[in-house]
Amino acid sequence: QVQLVESGGGSVQTGGSLRLSCTTSAYTYSRACVGWFRQAPGKEREGVAHIYTRNSNTNYADSVKGRFTISQDNAKNTLYLQMNNLKPEDTAMYYCAAQILIGVMTGGDCSLAATGYKYWGQGTQVNVSS
Repeated sequence: QVQLVESGGGSVQTGGSLRLSCTTSAYTYSRACVGWFRQAPGKEREGVAHIYTRNSNTNYADSVKGRFTISQDNAKNTLYLQMNNLKPEDTAMYYCAAQILIGVMTGGDCSLAATGYKYWGQGTQVNVSS
C-alpha cells in the first residue's frame, strides 16, 4: 500500500503563490509516476502535472503551463507543486497521486489521466480570490 499526505494548501489572492507538498512512500519503489490532480465543485478531477520518479521527466496540463512547476526530492520522499500567478479558476481541492510501474512499464506510461493512478492522498484545499 502506497501512502500519500499532502500539505501546503491555503487561501491567496489572484497573482499569489503557494507551494504544495506531498510526502509519499511511492519513492521507496524503483519506478513510479507521481502527480498532482485537482477537482473543483461540480467538475471532474483533472490532471495538473506529473513526474517520473526515476528521471524527473514532467508533463503539464495546458491550463497551468508556465505558472506551475512540479518537482521532487527523492531523498525526502516528497513531491512538490509550486504554483505561481494563481487565478480564481485554480480554486480546487488538490490531490497527490501515485502509480507504481512494474514489468515493462516506463515513464512513458505516466499520464494526466486520473484513471492511471491507483493511490491517492486526502487532498489539500486551494482557494484563490479575485
